[in-house]
Amino acid sequence: MTLSDVAGWLDLSWDTVKTVVQRRLENDYRKIGYRHLRHIAIDELYLGRTRKYVTLVIDLDNGRIMWVGDGKGGEALREFWRRFKQSRGRLRAVAIDMSGAYAASVREHAPHAVLTFDRFHVVKLMNERLDDLRRELVRAAGADAKQSIKGLRWLLLHRKDNLEPDAAQRLEQSLQLNAPLQCAYLLKEELGLLWEQAGGRQAWAFLREWCAKAAASGIRQLHAMADTLLRHAKGVLAYYKTGLTSGKMEGINRKIRGLLASAFGFRDHDFFKLRLYALHETKFKLVGS
Repeated sequence: MTLSDVAGWLDLSWDTVKTVVQRRLENDYRKIGYRHLRHIAIDELYLGRTRKYVTLVIDLDNGRIMWVGDGKGGEALREFWRRFKQSRGRLRAVAIDMSGAYAASVREHAPHAVLTFDRFHVVKLMNERLDDLRRELVRAAGADAKQSIKGLRWLLLHRKDNLEPDAAQRLEQSLQLNAPLQCAYLLKEELGLLWEQAGGRQAWAFLREWCAKAAASGIRQLHAMADTLLRHAKGVLAYYKTGLTSGKMEGINRKIRGLLASAFGFRDHDFFKLRLYALHETKFKLVGS
């Protein structure tokens, strides 16, 4: 429930309820133990033009937020690593995006941990490359061709299996009119099979073959995607060793956006961070007449 809801039910002022909740959260989360951390995900969350970014560290074994750092990149993790080393914990694996800053931070402070470049972020990057190609083709197309490409963004970024029959038919008709976009879309769909191979050796062979197709396409965006995947192949294929994904992180990000929407934002940033630490707790709802 929101603080306003609780204040209304209990006939208290909003400030009183906030003070009670904040004191409870400060007591519960003044110290967070890191000794038993084994598998974590690191990601950034955009909060808007005022607060910009926070960097989140979550425990992938239980879905709990373990660190909320202001800003993004390695600097936002500096205090987390200090506390983690004090706890004498030992990470086994870390799931991150292909950000050089986060990867460098992990290698510096937890060199023994296996870096896994998460599937969600690889697919997201591929979608960005595909959308960049779409925009480029729209700018270069004539009036008739432009009509067949415009408005396709939502259809292109979803898996074909998840589209309604009418939407899938419209996508297919539009792709038949544009060979570069069709090639890029088919390779985007094929890339999803990288995480469905029988093992790491088969996945490496699949990745090399996919990158060869992308390079041979002559499409700038696909060539860039192939270069990125080959440079980060070890981290991408580490999935077959760790089994890590940032699925829990993405679920938490959705919860945070729901929290922000229900509270219409937070003026007190420290209180907001405390609420994030408590996000994993079970929520109870007051009922009655």
